[in-house]
Amino acid sequence: MSFDIAVRDLTVRYGRTTALDGVSFDLGAGTILGLLGRNGSGKTTLLSVLAAYRRASGGSVLVDGEDPWENARVMAGTCLVRESGDVVETACRHVLRYAAAARPQWDADLADRLVDRFEIPLRKKPTELSRGKRSALGVVVGLASRAPLTMFDEAYLGLDAPSRYLFYDELLADYAAHPRTIILSSHLIEEVERLFERVLILDRGRVLVDDDADTLRSRGMSVTGPADAVEAFTAHRTVLGRRSLGRTAEATVLDVAPSPDADPALAADRQARDLGLDVGPVPLQDLFVHLTRGDQR
Repeated sequence: MSFDIAVRDLTVRYGRTTALDGVSFDLGAGTILGLLGRNGSGKTTLLSVLAAYRRASGGSVLVDGEDPWENARVMAGTCLVRESGDVVETACRHVLRYAAAARPQWDADLADRLVDRFEIPLRKKPTELSRGKRSALGVVVGLASRAPLTMFDEAYLGLDAPSRYLFYDELLADYAAHPRTIILSSHLIEEVERLFERVLILDRGRVLVDDDADTLRSRGMSVTGPADAVEAFTAHRTVLGRRSLGRTAEATVLDVAPSPDADPALAADRQARDLGLDVGPVPLQDLFVHLTRGDQR
């Protein structure tokens, strides 16, 4: 079971500060969305509205076709795990019991297995745990909830690298076995981009990019080869980065179509290979950094 999302002209204000300004997007059920943005872009505010932690100042939000605010059915199927934890100050085993009671789709066997894999001491309270173990507890709550809409707001930042990759693998495996709508808000783009099916980039409270992940990646490419050939290929394109080693050069370019009506991937790939260049993909993180630079907004 999965929830779809429809957001129209969503605005959220904190006093004189506008956190979200006319945000609109659709997310189909059973999709993993990468929610990206610089600090203060509005990511946490958006997730808080979807989870009915906060009311919108304007516009509309529908989760599974209904307004989530004070909606018991939608809230029972929505799980937001924030970096702060949002857990009751009691033993971890009781935290998991409370979570199980609130989530109809809760999988106790999965929770037990994840507790063992992340080595969470169930007798301790969350405040007695290290930051990494608190993050692991949040990860267990999010995955074991099996909520039709599951959202992670930087909830895994406290994990060390092996534990983060364990989380990514567990998320993918459980998503394949039990499809649902998942939103991942993260600054660790290089690590998590392989999980994304769609990407939503917020910038200063507005939607900067809303696109299929593969389509977004196809906007850029890296080329390597003779310096003069690289220069010819990049002459009329936006260059994100360039490196040279003797007569060999490498460049990363954005908006690879030579003209607006050309297919970006096919046309650029053909031209690059005709010039004798090796072609490679561009990491999503590089595209994100370029798109959210002040002079590119």
